[in-house]
Amino acid sequence: MTMIMNAVPSLAAAGYVLSTVLYCVYLFRQKDILQRTAFVLALSGFAFHTLSLVGDMIRLGYLPVLNLGNALTLSAWSVAVVFIVFRLRLKIKVMGIYAAPLAALTYIASLNIPEIPSETPQIFKSTWLVLHVMMALIGEAALAMACGAGVLYLIQEHAIKSKKRGFFYSRLPSLEQLDAAAYTSIVVGFTVFTLGLILGLVYSKMVWHRFASWDPKEIWSGISWLVYAALVHERIAVGWRGRRAAIMAVIAFGLLLFSFLGVNLLIGGHHGGFTPWTAG
Repeated sequence: MTMIMNAVPSLAAAGYVLSTVLYCVYLFRQKDILQRTAFVLALSGFAFHTLSLVGDMIRLGYLPVLNLGNALTLSAWSVAVVFIVFRLRLKIKVMGIYAAPLAALTYIASLNIPEIPSETPQIFKSTWLVLHVMMALIGEAALAMACGAGVLYLIQEHAIKSKKRGFFYSRLPSLEQLDAAAYTSIVVGFTVFTLGLILGLVYSKMVWHRFASWDPKEIWSGISWLVYAALVHERIAVGWRGRRAAIMAVIAFGLLLFSFLGVNLLIGGHHGGFTPWTAG
C-alpha cells in the first residue's frame, strides 16, 4: 500500500504533463479527439493529485501547508479544479493550453522542493486555516484563469487586426467568448478570494488575538484585492470590456502572484513561516 501511495504523485504529474503535450498538439492539429483525450488526462492527473493530498492529510492529521512545496502543491490542485469546472461550464476547449501546463509546472516544482520533517505547531491544525488557505488558493486559481483568458484575448485581437490573420486566428475562440470567460473568472475568483481573506482575518483573531498585523503579505494581498475590486467595479458599473479589461486582468494577476510568492521569498514577515523552502 505504501509503495502504491508513493507512486501517486508521479502518476498525477504524468497526467498533467501528458495533458499539456496533447493540448499543445491540439493547438496545431485541431482534432477534437486530441482535446478530449487531453481533458481526460487532466482529469486523471487531478484524481491522483487529490488522492495524494487526501493521503497526506490522513497521514499528517492536518492540511499540509508547512512549506513552499506544500503551498505549490495546493496551488496546482486549485488550478486543476478551477480549470475542470470552467471547462465543463464555459466549454472553451483551448483554455487547456494555458491551464494544463500551469498545473503541471506548479506541481512538478512542488515535488522538487525538499521537505524536512519538523514538529507541527498546533496552529496548523485549525479548521479556519484550512478554509482560509483553500478559499484563497481557489480564488487565486480562478483569477489565474482570468489572466489566461486575457492573454488569449490580446493574442486573438492582434490576429484580427493584422492584415494576415496568422496562426492563432482560427485556433482561438471569438473575442466575445474570451471576454465572457475572463469576466466570469474574475467575478468568481474575486468573490472566493475575498471570502478567503475574511476567513484569514477570523483565523488571525483566533490565533494572534488581532484581525491583522500589517504583515507584508497581508499588505500586498490587500493591494491585490483593491486592484481586483476596481476591475470588478469598472466591468460592472462602467462596462469595461475588451482590451483594457484583458490588460488589467494580466497586471492584477502579476500583483497577486507577487503577493503569493514574491513577498515570502523577497520580503519576509510572519507569513513566511507558512511557506519556507523547507519545514525545518
